[in-house]
Amino acid sequence: MLDINYISPFRNPFESFWMAGFECTDKLNCFGNRVDFLSVTGHLDKVDEDYKNLRQLNFKTVREGLRWSIAETAPYQYNWADAEKIIKAAKENDIQVIWDICHFGYPGDLTPLHPMFASRFAAFCRDFIKFYRSIDSTGTLIVTPFNEVSFLSWLGGDVCGTSPYCRGYGWEVKYHIMKAYIRGVEAILETDSNTRLMTTEPLVNMVPPLNATESEMKEAVKRHEEQFQVLDILSGRMCPELRGKPEYIDIIGCNYYYNNQWIIDSCVFLPWANESNDPRWLPLSTLINQLYSRYQRPVVLSETSHPKEDRPAWMTFVAHECKKSIEAGVPFWGICWYPIIDRPDWDHLEPWHHAGVWEIDNSEGKLVRVLHEPTAEAIRNAQALLEGAGTGTRIMNKKYEIS
Repeated sequence: MLDINYISPFRNPFESFWMAGFECTDKLNCFGNRVDFLSVTGHLDKVDEDYKNLRQLNFKTVREGLRWSIAETAPYQYNWADAEKIIKAAKENDIQVIWDICHFGYPGDLTPLHPMFASRFAAFCRDFIKFYRSIDSTGTLIVTPFNEVSFLSWLGGDVCGTSPYCRGYGWEVKYHIMKAYIRGVEAILETDSNTRLMTTEPLVNMVPPLNATESEMKEAVKRHEEQFQVLDILSGRMCPELRGKPEYIDIIGCNYYYNNQWIIDSCVFLPWANESNDPRWLPLSTLINQLYSRYQRPVVLSETSHPKEDRPAWMTFVAHECKKSIEAGVPFWGICWYPIIDRPDWDHLEPWHHAGVWEIDNSEGKLVRVLHEPTAEAIRNAQALLEGAGTGTRIMNKKYEIS
């Protein structure tokens, strides 16, 4: 066990335990077409309306994205008009924003394998922090430098789903994204040392087939462990030449959906309700507790949702599991329903997923928001369940040890 001798007050910076995520990807999809979900969903035009709607469920903290491919108009030249619009709407509606600096999209002249990728990302981070502080010089600023590096490096490095459209280069893509990630963190903290950092990585359970051979069981353990590479690199446990440090892990956001547990090779999902009592399935609370035990950092469920009619049941399931983690002593600081308004498929822009708390009625081309009442009621019940269960502001002040 490595005692990092890092002593810091880990104060909960969030305005609310319940959070809303607005789908903000600006990625190139599998066909090479740029998608812009802040525009597709109408959120950029309807941001004031969307923030007012959140009052119905007492959500005061949201996840938003900068859309690197759009904000960087030319190398090292930036247009922050869209970010400014969101900042002003948030202030007017008493909303706190967690900013995704990169949510899957890069400028068209860059890929993670480009030699200037890390430098360009660091400059982008630095300029955003300066811009943000020119508007709000004292408020708490929370950023996620890269969303889901594990998923993004697989999507672009192994299955040709986005830039750089490779197969068999997942590790190389991950390595170079993490180089940029850490360079970005350095630039952020050099510009404003009070900025808070939140990771957002998938939390998964990869298992062997039933009646597995010893080789299959070892392979499942190996692949399951690989989900932690991003946080291990960020903290300096792996690839120390990239300059990761333990303090770069501030708040751990974990993204968990109904299909986050699967059998290796076949990729068959373990049913999320585990009706058949599969011994390989692990409760969400167990996965969260293991994550906290590994890194000893506060945890947020930074993305979760379910499509269609199972949304209410999913919310109930998640709330009970998170309550277990809170009761087990995990400093668990929030649940973010993502996406809070519905979104379409990345690659075809149809069909829409029907996973939002607000559906989209576009029958007249107006992207009308329609509250999905059963899900809203399930959220209200979940809020009542978790009220008083340690979901308020908590202060941690201790020496952390990372094994």
